[in-house]
Amino acid sequence: MTDRPTVDDRFTVPLAGVDVDEQTRCAHYSTDRDVIAIRFPCCNAYYPCFRCHEAIAEHPTEQWPRDRFDEPAVLCGRCRSTLSVREYLDCEHECPNCGAAFNPGCLTHSPRYFHG
Repeated sequence: MTDRPTVDDRFTVPLAGVDVDEQTRCAHYSTDRDVIAIRFPCCNAYYPCFRCHEAIAEHPTEQWPRDRFDEPAVLCGRCRSTLSVREYLDCEHECPNCGAAFNPGCLTHSPRYFHG
């Protein structure tokens, strides 16, 4: 285990997780619409979900502070574009760059990732 995940050669960002596929689905969330990874500000690495972070990182999870919502923080696993927190929260469950559908259920976990 390490605080610094290695860069998966399929992605251009530091991404780690448990059984991550080519579109960022993981062992915990693997539907057709589970195609995002979130950059955690505590380690500056992307993970498909909070459970992957808990399994791999050796530190507590930190949430994105509101004053940083314009920074790149969400990776679309389909087109590999990055969205700011604000863009992600406002995109209505669809990547604004490629149209990929995002899982609307992820928003129920948003307090784990983003300060309200």
